[in-house]
Amino acid sequence: MAATALIIVDLQNDFCPGGTLAVREGDQVVPVVNALIARFSGQGAPIFATRDWHVADHISFVAQGGIWPPHCVQATRGAQFHPDLQLPGDAAIISKGERQDRDAYSGFDGTDLADRLKALAVEKLVVCGLATDYCVKATVLDGLEAGFGVEIMAAGIRGVEVAPGDSQGAIDKMVERGAVMSAAP
Repeated sequence: MAATALIIVDLQNDFCPGGTLAVREGDQVVPVVNALIARFSGQGAPIFATRDWHVADHISFVAQGGIWPPHCVQATRGAQFHPDLQLPGDAAIISKGERQDRDAYSGFDGTDLADRLKALAVEKLVVCGLATDYCVKATVLDGLEAGFGVEIMAAGIRGVEVAPGDSQGAIDKMVERGAVMSAAP
């Protein structure tokens, strides 16, 4: 059986209710993600957690001409993972969007994620997290482009929905490119 890795995308405080860029019901994915973590940990399978890790004057922020309010600024409470997330100590943390002058929605963008997965002989990714229409979509599409099979946990994702239908459009695009949607962990 091909090695499978769990990819948890940006399950950070700023993307959950009360955060500066809250995804509606974003915290409701936490129990689903924790169930996946338990399953993967029990199988000794690799777990990766991506996170936005921005500098205070990041290019994506409104004050610098971007479209987003300040969020996930390095070493702030907003950048921390959700407090109920049961991330094991051996989970690999992938920081993205660290450069001031460059945005990065995908966990693969400007990181060593693909190399680390290939070094572990991973062939398939199970993806969950926030937000469906941005960082989840970008991570899934880059994962497919890098040659990985990708399964998306429908109950483990939520979207920003800047415009109505953005999340469904993102799901349609990911599936069209080859990702598979799964209903439950």
